[in-house]
Amino acid sequence: MTSTTGPGTRIEADPQLPTIRITREFAAPQERVFRAWIDPELVVRWLGPKDLDMKIDAWEGRTGGHYRYSVHRDGQEVAAFYGSFHEVRPATRLVQTFTYEGVPDGVSLDTATFEPAGEGRTRVTVLSVVDSLAARDAILASGMEHGVVEGYQKLDALLAGA
Repeated sequence: MTSTTGPGTRIEADPQLPTIRITREFAAPQERVFRAWIDPELVVRWLGPKDLDMKIDAWEGRTGGHYRYSVHRDGQEVAAFYGSFHEVRPATRLVQTFTYEGVPDGVSLDTATFEPAGEGRTRVTVLSVVDSLAARDAILASGMEHGVVEGYQKLDALLAGA
């Protein structure tokens, strides 16, 4: 098991499986954390690294819906992503595909679960499944840890009302 940890964030990759598991607790109830995951007005405020701005082109946060967004640095597009929402179960589960437009054959299936962690906290676990160990390793090498950790820090601030 390969594991990297940022402030409060655990990222794990089983050497035998083409998966990445990210686990993090947030100081807010499930409903609020889930809403931050699915409401586009909130998603743009926290998803991704601090030095990038997000622009949402499409967002249908419902079972059967889809999304596309791009990220920008200094007004220039750096990357774009798209996918479909396969299951949106309010406050408990979100299943979606995730594709980086630069690698359109590299689709991951991501399942996020939202569970109570006591005292008004929520534990979110995201399991991403890709088609090969090489694809998984490329994602890990891409700098995704930096974006995940900084994004979750921004989400902490959003949930705290900052």
